[in-house]
Amino acid sequence: MENRLKEIHPGEILREEFMLPLGLSHVQLAEMLDVPASQVERLTEGKAPVSADMALRLAKQFKVSQQFWLNLQAHYDRNGGR
Repeated sequence: MENRLKEIHPGEILREEFMLPLGLSHVQLAEMLDVPASQVERLTEGKAPVSADMALRLAKQFKVSQQFWLNLQAHYDRNGGR
């Protein structure tokens, strides 16, 4: 039996590493990104992938590269996260 850790969705990283430390709600982040709150909520719940557009918005907001977010999504997809 193989002991594998559960793959972490990029939305969980967004929530745990960016939103929580900054005290941001879904609604607040959605306003900052100019997207519907439901889009941020679906992402942070792992129900939606990080799109190229969302990656760009997150990159600008949090001063990280767009590729950071796209790489997280690609890694998640590649390793059976979906």
